[in-house]
Amino acid sequence: MEIQLWREILDPYVLAVDEIMIKFEHMKTSYRNKGLYSPIEQVMGRVKTISSILEKAQKKQIPLERIEEEIDDIAGIRIICQFVDDIYRVVEMIKQRNDMKITSERDYVAERKESGYRSYHMNILYTVELSDGPKELTAEIQIRTLAMNFWATIEHSLQYKYKKNMPENLKKRLLNASEAIVVLDEEMSEVREEIMDAQNSFQAKASIVADILTNIQNLYKVANKREVLKIQDEFLKIYETEDIMQLTRFHKELDMISEGYRAQSLK
Repeated sequence: MEIQLWREILDPYVLAVDEIMIKFEHMKTSYRNKGLYSPIEQVMGRVKTISSILEKAQKKQIPLERIEEEIDDIAGIRIICQFVDDIYRVVEMIKQRNDMKITSERDYVAERKESGYRSYHMNILYTVELSDGPKELTAEIQIRTLAMNFWATIEHSLQYKYKKNMPENLKKRLLNASEAIVVLDEEMSEVREEIMDAQNSFQAKASIVADILTNIQNLYKVANKREVLKIQDEFLKIYETEDIMQLTRFHKELDMISEGYRAQSLK
């Protein structure tokens, strides 16, 4: 197949990956902007390389003219979560969408592979709008925890190195590591509330500080510079105390000052 034809085949998948990633990133940001915990921690995507497609087609004896019909992971999206429960929350979020039609699911979290691999896989149909009209294509979504992703990345590298003929002692060590990952995920789930409280406190503080700095910057444009410098010095003193209650109180007072100058609406 000519290089130009490969580009024509793969370009819609590049567009699909870009669009799907943006949508999941928006979901994550939307949760956080509302002060809510997001089950999505990271979003990654890739389009399979030509060499990987050829290798898979050869392995599965797929004719080149049928690669789009028979290879379902040309477009791949990976969603990383903090906790196992988050995986299933993301699955439900995807099921509620109208722009992604699920064609198959494989739960390797509940029933891991013999190698120790754990992840939740979903194949979806997704439509992209091209210059010559809409095109429906298949994409694979993998959903896993941070710990699962670390293990899978290492395992994938070793499989590539040994060309699927990994030594038995290495397989055993990977399996043992996979069991340790299960324990790690379980332990993290046990202290989930503590972790989330700490993260929410950090997020709340970061949001307050960002608002304060925006107000101070805007006040520089309309208020007396000496007064603004006093406000800035007071903020720095409070910030150094790491007292979220004082910071919150200062934030509210500064909002009232800024409202008086109508500085909140300045850009």
